[in-house]
Amino acid sequence: MPLLRTIESKIEGLFEGVFGRAFRTHVQPIELARKLVKEMDDHRTVSVSRVYVPNEYTVYLSSADRRQFSGYETALVAELEEYLAKHAQREGYALPTPPRVLVTTDDDLAVGEFGIATRVAADERSADEPPPALLSAEAPAPTVIYHAPPKAEELSEQWEEIVTLTVGGRTHAVTTPRVVLGRSREAGVRIDDANVSRSHAEVARDGDGYWVVDLRSTNGTFLNEERVERAPLHDGDRITVGSTEVVFGRSPRP
Repeated sequence: MPLLRTIESKIEGLFEGVFGRAFRTHVQPIELARKLVKEMDDHRTVSVSRVYVPNEYTVYLSSADRRQFSGYETALVAELEEYLAKHAQREGYALPTPPRVLVTTDDDLAVGEFGIATRVAADERSADEPPPALLSAEAPAPTVIYHAPPKAEELSEQWEEIVTLTVGGRTHAVTTPRVVLGRSREAGVRIDDANVSRSHAEVARDGDGYWVVDLRSTNGTFLNEERVERAPLHDGDRITVGSTEVVFGRSPRP
């Protein structure tokens, strides 16, 4: 089993047992891990020979959510930091220090919501040596707020249409405003294709419509055989990533 998957399993195992029962209606620790990795990927800075990422991640939780695992917070933080470190190692990212995760309370957040702010923090152990420009300490990036996924019965009320992505005969229901296509295990629709980037493209809802957006992929994204950076989607459109075709479907709910 790959080391990164082993760490993820440890996080899941730790909280799916005795601790997990307390989280059924609250923020899930494994969701924190996945969103922290997403924030690391989203805040990459490409240099001449390296890809830099933030090394400090502040997680904001509602009072009720934080109370659910207050007795296990230290263990959880250690697991999250290890998870981020292994992801950075796997992707070849450069950091000024090992990843650091901070947890704090924000009473403006509702149960099931959490925020993540990232920043590049200077290495205090090498204070006598000024860091490279790309790694200079900076203020936190704007906090990104995540919401707990709606329950199945709530989806039928929120979505008045059926939206799908079909890959190799397998249909995936689109139940979130943004679905990433790629080889990464964190992708919403995982595609096992060597020509597909880890985060290759995304299907995103914008107002009443859907768009396909290329995520700076290596081989590009094609819509109905034409290369696109961002384009609107219609029922039956064919998205090609690598050598894989993804069919977009959209129809009114019966």
